Amino acid sequence: MFTTPAYAQAAGAAGGSGGFLASMLPLIAIFVIFYFLLIRPQQKRAKEHKLMVENLRRGDQIVTSGGMLAKVTKVAEGDEVEVEIATGVKVKLIRSTITAVLSKTEPANDK
Repeated sequence: MFTTPAYAQAAGAAGGSGGFLASMLPLIAIFVIFYFLLIRPQQKRAKEHKLMVENLRRGDQIVTSGGMLAKVTKVAEGDEVEVEIATGVKVKLIRSTITAVLSKTEPANDK
């Protein structure tokens, strides 16, 4: 059997802070890429959805997360909204289940 023992070479002196920074640079770059491609757009979408749900008014045509089209009949102070899904059929929804506002109504004049 022909085997040769392999000897490890003596390790060079530690590279100091340059070696640490060079090894951390790819990790930092990945985090920055994830932030700009995933985290930031998701936060922006969540902020827009919250604003949309807060600005609901009576008469708005909406789409629920289940895909139903409805018309807002009553906006309560809490998390609930009353909507009409058919003539004379009213149901209560949680505000966060509203995915889109199709048509907004004009605000009522205070005169």
